[in-house]
Amino acid sequence: MSLPSSLSYYDKNIPCMAACPVHTNAGAYVAAIAAGDDLTAYLTARMPNPFASVCGRVCAAPCEDACRRGAVDSPIAIRALKRFVTEKYGPESGSDRAVTALDRPERPESIGIVGGGPAGLAAAHDLRIRGYQVTVYEATQLLGGMMVLGIPEYRLDRSVVRAEIDTIVGLGVDVRLGTKLGRDVTLEDLRSRHDGVMLALGATLGRGLDIPGVEADGVLRAIEFLLNVNQGFHVGLGERVVVIGGGNVAMDAARTALRAAAYGQRPDVGVELPEGDADLTEAVDVARSAVRVGAKQVTIVSLESPEEMPAAAFEIEEAKKEGIRFVHRRGPQRIEVSDGRATGLTVVPVLSVFDENGRFAPTFDVAIEETLEADTVILAIGQAIDVQALGGDSGPDLSPRRTIEVDAGSLATSLPNVWAAGDAAFGPRNLIDAIAEGRRVADSVHKALGGDEEAGRTGTMIPLRNFHRLTDLYDRIPRQEIPSLPTERRIGLAEVETGFSEEGARREAQRCLRCFSNIQLDVDICVLCGLCVDVCPFDLISMVPAADFDSEAVGTALLLDEKMCIRCGLCIERCPTDALSMSTWVGVGALPMPELVKAGVEA
Repeated sequence: MSLPSSLSYYDKNIPCMAACPVHTNAGAYVAAIAAGDDLTAYLTARMPNPFASVCGRVCAAPCEDACRRGAVDSPIAIRALKRFVTEKYGPESGSDRAVTALDRPERPESIGIVGGGPAGLAAAHDLRIRGYQVTVYEATQLLGGMMVLGIPEYRLDRSVVRAEIDTIVGLGVDVRLGTKLGRDVTLEDLRSRHDGVMLALGATLGRGLDIPGVEADGVLRAIEFLLNVNQGFHVGLGERVVVIGGGNVAMDAARTALRAAAYGQRPDVGVELPEGDADLTEAVDVARSAVRVGAKQVTIVSLESPEEMPAAAFEIEEAKKEGIRFVHRRGPQRIEVSDGRATGLTVVPVLSVFDENGRFAPTFDVAIEETLEADTVILAIGQAIDVQALGGDSGPDLSPRRTIEVDAGSLATSLPNVWAAGDAAFGPRNLIDAIAEGRRVADSVHKALGGDEEAGRTGTMIPLRNFHRLTDLYDRIPRQEIPSLPTERRIGLAEVETGFSEEGARREAQRCLRCFSNIQLDVDICVLCGLCVDVCPFDLISMVPAADFDSEAVGTALLLDEKMCIRCGLCIERCPTDALSMSTWVGVGALPMPELVKAGVEA
C-alpha cells in the first residue's frame, strides 16, 4: 500500500507515472483498455488511488502534461480513459472492485484525522487497511471537503463522490460530523485521545484585498461565494459582475451560478460557512458561475496576460464560449462605492507581473485609470487555513505562508505524533496532490507506531515475444474528442462531460506509445551494422564513439533517444542478429494480476 520513496530509472522512464503524485501507471491501464481488458485497467488505476472515480472526472491530470504522445501530436486523454473504466467497475457502478482487503489483524492504536477532505480520507483509507482505529473529525455536516463544496456538480456528480466516500467509511472509519477544531474540540484534546493525529484542514478562508471600498456591500470572496452556491443558498449578484483574479476556480463558480436555481432546490446541508486565503485558480471559475446566477455581463480582470494566466487553457476557452469578457494586464486600484454598495472597479495598467528572478512582484502605472461598472465584485485572489484553530503557541509551528510546517519526507509537524497534509500543510493545490499526501501520512504513521516495514517493489523486466506494431495505425490516430454536452444544453446539474463511448475509448487508448516497454540491447551479439539506425523513422538511434562518454573507452556506443521513441519496433524487426528486443517494466505502478487478486480483488 505504501508509496515509494523514490523511483527507479525505469519508473522515471514512464513519464505519465512519474508525473502522477500517487504514481498511477497510466500507461499500463491505457494499454489494457486498448486490449479490451477493462477490469485490469480499473484495478491498475484504483490500486494507488482511493479516489480513482473522482480523479477520472476532475483530476488536473499532470500525467497528460508529461505524456510523450504530446510531443508527437496531442497527449493521451488519460483522465477521461480512467473515467471510462471506473464507470464500469468503480463504486459508482454498483460493483465492488475496490482494492481494499481487510485481511490484517486489527491494531489497538487510534488515529484522529482533522478534516474529511481528500487528504484526510485517503489517509483514513490506508490506515484502516493496515488495521488502525480511525476517527475523522469534520467541521461541516458532510464529508468530501472541496470535492463537494468547491467543485461544481456539472463537473463532478455528487453520487460519485458519495460512492467512493462510502467505500472508505465502510472499512470501519468512525466519522464525527459538525466537529470543528478550535470550537468543538482542541488539538490538545485530540492528542490525549489518540495515539496519533493528522491535520488535514481545508483552506476555507478567502483572502481579501487591501484597496479602498473592499468592505462595501456587493464585494464577495470567491471561496465564500462557491460554498454558498454549493449549499443551495441564493446569491444575488445583479447584472454586472467583475471578478478579480486569473485562475480556474473562478470559471467553476461562474458556471455553477448558471445552475443556481437547480442548486437552490436542494435542501440545506447545514455547512457552516467560514469567515475570512484561494490561489489565483479561482478567478475564472467565479466569473462563469456569475453568468449562471443571472448576471448579464461578467468580466474577469487579471494582472496577467493571456499567456501568463494560471488558469488552464481549456478552462479559459470554455469561459470565452460562454460570453465572459477578459481584461488582461490590469490591477485593482479601488472599488467604487455609492450608498455603501459597490458600483464598479477602478483598475490601472500593469507594467510587469514578475521581477527579474521570476518572482510575483507586480508593478503598475497608477497615472492611468479605468473604471469598470459592476453590481458585484468577486475577489478570487487566494485561500488560507484557519491557523487560530490550531491552538496558538501550543500548536504546531507555522511556515512563512501561514501553513503548518512539516518535514518534507514524513510530513510530520513540530509536535510529536502529529502530521499534516493537503491545504493545511501546503495551501490550495490539486486534488491528486492532496490524495498523495494523505497516503504519505498513513505511511509515516505506520512507521512511527512500529508497523511492519512493507517490502518495496524493486521491479522487473518481462521480455515480450514477437513485439511489433507494424500493422497498428496507433501513430496515425488523432486524439479523440472527449464527449460533452453542447453549450446550449448545459443547464441544471448534469455533468458537462459525458465520457467516452466504448469505440472512442478503444481508439484513444490505442494511441498510447507504451513507454513502459523498453528496447533492450544484447551487446554480446550486436555487430554494430547500423541497420537499426537506418530504419528508425524519427532518427532516434545513433552510433557514436564510446570515448564521447568515457575518454578511456574504445569502440562504438549505440544511443537511443527514448523520450521520442514511439515503440514501433522497426529496429527490432530489422536487427539481423536479434540483438534488440522489447521488454515491459513491471515496477511501482503496475502489479501483476496475481498480486491484485491477493490484495483482495476477485477478478
